[in-house]
Amino acid sequence: MDSAALGEHTPQDFDRVLSSMCTEPHPSARDAATTFLADNPGDPATYPTVAELEEGAVAALGDVVGLDDPHGYVGSGGTEANLQAVRAARNVADGDVNVVAPESAHFSFQKAADVLGVELRLAATDDDHRADVDDVAALADDDTALVVGIAGTTEFGRVDPISALADVAANVDARLHVDAAWGGFVLPFTDHDWDFSDVDVDTMTIDPHKMGQAPIPAGGFLARDAETLDALAIDTPYLESDTQPTLGGTRSGAGVAGAHAALDALWPDGYREQYEVSQANADFLAAELVDRGYDVADPVLPLVAVDLPDAEFDALRERDWRISRTASGELRVVCMPHVTRAMLTKFLADLDELQ
Repeated sequence: MDSAALGEHTPQDFDRVLSSMCTEPHPSARDAATTFLADNPGDPATYPTVAELEEGAVAALGDVVGLDDPHGYVGSGGTEANLQAVRAARNVADGDVNVVAPESAHFSFQKAADVLGVELRLAATDDDHRADVDDVAALADDDTALVVGIAGTTEFGRVDPISALADVAANVDARLHVDAAWGGFVLPFTDHDWDFSDVDVDTMTIDPHKMGQAPIPAGGFLARDAETLDALAIDTPYLESDTQPTLGGTRSGAGVAGAHAALDALWPDGYREQYEVSQANADFLAAELVDRGYDVADPVLPLVAVDLPDAEFDALRERDWRISRTASGELRVVCMPHVTRAMLTKFLADLDELQ
């Protein structure tokens, strides 16, 4: 594609994007990503500067999730991190194993089970869309290598009872993984028990390129101990480094540098302020929709799910609102940093015109 043809294409404008868990990166993160476009953290001996930035980013992510000595790396996103958690659990168990996750778990766990040849058992959720602990316990057995909890579900923004799931995992000698890909950058400012300091978590997914306002790709995979990464490591004989625990070989220096810059600029005060704004926007939207007679799930985190008729949903799509549904059909509005009160007011005005 020549430059003239490229000029006909423009990146997505976020002023009508309401259902995405990605957002515009922080300016410092954007600049850092551009600077390190050609660097490969997958070969740290050759690219030592970006490797140092990755160490700093992992340490900062440890601060976010309450882990003093974190082990991990910056990868492509939540799908990779969730797959790595399943892979590590399988390798540690060393046999035919199963993974128990709630049915609200991200579809990446289905990918992981398929790729790794692991049985995935999906537990029911309760009336508040959280993992049903009794059903998780009923599905877990001596062959369970991993129990999964979600801290900020994709569809309803719910936080599973992570402490209770940790007890289930302990009862069958399984590992506990928390998927906080989206919720990890808002939960530190809430009263939920979800992180390494609250619960005996083994591994966690947390994505800087979501609420963390880093550029894509920048996903975080964190582990409590070095043995987890040892279980993932393979020999890399032609590189200057001897082993590699990551899933990707060549990785994005832009993602690493961007994540480091975003964390440096925003943790903790900037993220706290953004959470407060985003949560206030979610509460505002939910209240306005309730006033209009819609059935709305209480926004525990900055995500609003509303039962919207098909005709209205389709009409809003025709007005170029970028919206999507949950598996059960609700419209989901994710109050990301780019979602402003003015934007939500325009959305409500369009909705009112459809009445």
